[in-house]
Amino acid sequence: MNKKTQRLTVSGIFIALSTVMSFVTLARLPYGGSITPLSMLPVVMLAYMYGVKWGMLSGFVYGLIQAVFDAAVSSAFAGQSAGAVLGILFFDFAAAFSVLGLAGIFRGKIKNHSVAFMLGTLLSTILRYVAHIVSGCIFFGSYAEWFFTQESASSFGAKILETYGGAKLILIYSSIYNGSYMIPEIVMTTAAAALIIAVKPLRREIIKD
Repeated sequence: MNKKTQRLTVSGIFIALSTVMSFVTLARLPYGGSITPLSMLPVVMLAYMYGVKWGMLSGFVYGLIQAVFDAAVSSAFAGQSAGAVLGILFFDFAAAFSVLGLAGIFRGKIKNHSVAFMLGTLLSTILRYVAHIVSGCIFFGSYAEWFFTQESASSFGAKILETYGGAKLILIYSSIYNGSYMIPEIVMTTAAAALIIAVKPLRREIIKD
């Protein structure tokens, strides 16, 4: 099997694996977002194995697949205008998953592959979080006050509403809402990346040229 065919085959398998893993949710939020058992890991591995450009393309394809399935199980698109739907598709799916390809950005720049892979994974997953925050601020900011009056936010919601308003309140809301699933995902994915690159047989497959 030549290198191009092998890369396509491995990428197809890894994207399919990420998709399957995304179906197994530890927690799912009503307006999009869920905690999964390492569904981002195969994509960040592709980025480190084949480079940033290929990783971003793989992330983009994965994001499109996620958009199709997410539209079926969440109410994120409900009541949104056509322009807002396009914006959500861009920030929450195309951009958010494409940036996972940046997991390979430190390869060749940092000699230690373990450090390079771990830092790349941390950076790329944080950037995905940022993309979701931006989307939340633009398209879901109207939910901010309602969110902080809910029972789940009763311990801190009233204080936040007393202290903040306008754009600051929306930013806090989006950061908390998206952080409730992205922060666990970031921690788990980065930790798993560190563990995988430390296993010699897997390390050889990931870093081979």
